[in-house]
Amino acid sequence: MKRRTKIVVLGSALLLTAGAASAATASDALRQREAAALTGTAELYRSAGDDITLSFDAHLAAKDKADPMKATGTFRFSHYLNGSGARAEVEVDCLVTGGKVAVVSGVITESDLPGAEGKRVGVTVHDLGRHDRLGYSWASTGRPGEGNEPPKCVSSAPFEKVKKGTGDFTVVPWQPEL
Repeated sequence: MKRRTKIVVLGSALLLTAGAASAATASDALRQREAAALTGTAELYRSAGDDITLSFDAHLAAKDKADPMKATGTFRFSHYLNGSGARAEVEVDCLVTGGKVAVVSGVITESDLPGAEGKRVGVTVHDLGRHDRLGYSWASTGRPGEGNEPPKCVSSAPFEKVKKGTGDFTVVPWQPEL
């Protein structure tokens, strides 16, 4: 065999080996992928200029696929206008996703909003690319700490618009065995 032929044969063998390893890695990743997830940050649009930001880092492990109440992670929200407002950090207690929609709930662990700590809230995200939308439980239950608490995995329809250029949500759809 000529030298050039040997190099081509050797290169092809290396590519086939790398391709098989890559396919095995991709297959393992599919088997091990999270059961559901919601990540990302966005600001809400308000014509009055309110500064409203929500960030999510919520996950349901593959091993917990059958129980969305075993979700873990946090989400944060803040709302300020003219120098006053509040913020909160929430420990996730449930995550359900379907397609590009996620509903996450949790208990407020830290906040400067009076009476909010220890209260459950929920948020709904619709990941529409550049036109994401959000909804939150306190739209109908009252401000956290002043109204009723929703049950786990409950929120409102995603009625709020995300400020242009700020939505970067990623929703991993839940696929329970039915």
